[in-house]
Amino acid sequence: MNTDEIKKGSNKSFGIVFSIVFFIIALYPLIYDFEIRSWSIIIAIIFLLLGLTNSKTMHLAIAGNIGAGKTTLTKMLSKYYGWVPYYEDVLENPYLDDFYERMERWSFNLQIYFLNSRFNQMIDCANNEKDTIQDRTIYEDANIFAPNLLSMGLMTNRDYKNYESIFKTLKSYVKNPDLLIYLRSGIPNLVDQIHKRGRDYENSISIEYLSRLNERYEAWIEKYDSSNLLIIDVDDIDFVENKNDFELITEMIDKKLESIF
Repeated sequence: MNTDEIKKGSNKSFGIVFSIVFFIIALYPLIYDFEIRSWSIIIAIIFLLLGLTNSKTMHLAIAGNIGAGKTTLTKMLSKYYGWVPYYEDVLENPYLDDFYERMERWSFNLQIYFLNSRFNQMIDCANNEKDTIQDRTIYEDANIFAPNLLSMGLMTNRDYKNYESIFKTLKSYVKNPDLLIYLRSGIPNLVDQIHKRGRDYENSISIEYLSRLNERYEAWIEKYDSSNLLIIDVDDIDFVENKNDFELITEMIDKKLESIF
């Protein structure tokens, strides 16, 4: 798959229509010439297989700590490549404000809400006829946020075991993304980005909380082998304001996708 094909995205409908049209064209001689029947059948099968093979859609996901730039990059990449974006549900989340006020009280509720939301997004991605890109997946909740809340005494062991059981059940129904893009960032950059976007409910996030999450992210990504992985260090780049930095990211993604597909 070259860069232009990646930008356009896979088009399942076109692939199927393409294969059907050529299937009919290849079979047309059967009506008039019995001698070339075998060749017609072979050509028809080849076109059919090519059309179905090229109809595969991609599911990409962006992972990273709070303030790493996941949502912004998801928006920019979806516009650049024409991918369908799925954003983290923070605006409609009924537990987020309460969670940052009293983490120990609302931690389980928040994690269950995110788990359900991301699970439904992954189902939609799998069923979408276009390429998709997702802002965070259920794996980060289960491998980073929930365990971190447990270790900090902000989620009870009973609630954590219940959450873990639900996650394992839901996990069996979803497909891993074709490519996971991890945005690696240090604490100073995370704090700076959080302050820049000015979300009121994030004002109470402590350095300790961010640091613990970062440690868990690094431990998780080091062992990640569920799908293809691309790590992008965002500390020294500004893909929002600097066009060259964004082009660097798209070049890295293009190269990675070419090696996959």
